[in-house]
Amino acid sequence: MPQDMPPVGGYEAVQYRRNIPTRGPKPVFYMLGMVAVMAWGWRKLFVGNREKHELAREKMWSRIHIMPLLQAEEDRDQVRRMFADKAREKELLGSETSVMNSDRYVLSPGVRLKGEVGGRIRGL
Repeated sequence: MPQDMPPVGGYEAVQYRRNIPTRGPKPVFYMLGMVAVMAWGWRKLFVGNREKHELAREKMWSRIHIMPLLQAEEDRDQVRRMFADKAREKELLGSETSVMNSDRYVLSPGVRLKGEVGGRIRGL
């Protein structure tokens, strides 16, 4: 029995593609568009960060420059309060400036010394 052989000139090409035209742009254009959008977004991010840092620097320097004014205002307030306290104290005490009844130091009744046990000091 003779072996089957291909026909002379070969078989016809097998059609595996459909006869449909390609639609839309090629994938490389999608990729380029995606890269362009990402580059635009990164640029916006960098510009925004730079502006945020500049605003923070400006805020810091404005606070540094206004600090002496705020300190002077605080000092004036402290002096005003001190004079008001002195006037209130003079009104309450009159010519007596000391709030203590004597110059001698006396322990409070509830205070105990370090070596004190049961109202007596050890070693005495």
